[in-house]
Amino acid sequence: MRARPTQMKKVARRPAAKCVLVIDDHPIVLQGFRQLLEPAGVKQILEAGTLEAGFRLYRDHRPDVVILDLAMQKNELSGLSFIHRVRQRDTRTPILVFTMHSDPKIVSRTLKVGATGYVLKDDRYDDVLKAFECVRQGKTYISSDLCSEDGSIKERETTNPLRPLTMRELQTLELLAEGMPYRAIAEHLHVSCATVSTTCTQLKAKLGVYTLPELMRITIQYLPSVKPGASIEWS
Repeated sequence: MRARPTQMKKVARRPAAKCVLVIDDHPIVLQGFRQLLEPAGVKQILEAGTLEAGFRLYRDHRPDVVILDLAMQKNELSGLSFIHRVRQRDTRTPILVFTMHSDPKIVSRTLKVGATGYVLKDDRYDDVLKAFECVRQGKTYISSDLCSEDGSIKERETTNPLRPLTMRELQTLELLAEGMPYRAIAEHLHVSCATVSTTCTQLKAKLGVYTLPELMRITIQYLPSVKPGASIEWS
């Protein structure tokens, strides 16, 4: 693949990363990143097979760069919650997402939540290294297979299953897609946790999905940005 960094923000060049945290539940991926990063001069490579362990390592070591998969422990987009949690306390540490998800809506949502870069698991070795070096310097990187000629994220023609939903249902989905737990959603919408839980149960039935991860995935794929009191602009 012909990786082309998409630079959206420039900051002063940072020194070489001394400590990198890699979060993935596949040992072969962890081994692959070790083989990638050690020749690049990374002195300490921290590895975690769960998001919980990864957050503890992040909190205790404050790595220079975090690399993680979006899909952890059979939860297709659980990595979004990790990114949201980190960004609540730290807006600077670069986060590179390494995933199989190529849907443009998921890419956009991941960057909105706070990821610095986004690469695919079938990208070439050299392209992943280029992505790492780019985000290490504080620049946004998107895999070239996901970008149009002008550097924007490619869009797909799809039928949107969320059109029949109410504004309150859409606002609930918007907050859910940001990685918020039920309690935080309830506080934001000024309703009870039970109401949020009931709404999500009803939404799963309406959309024909059975689990919360599936609900998050369909939300990220099809939901435009929804702000309280605003009209919806469907693509």
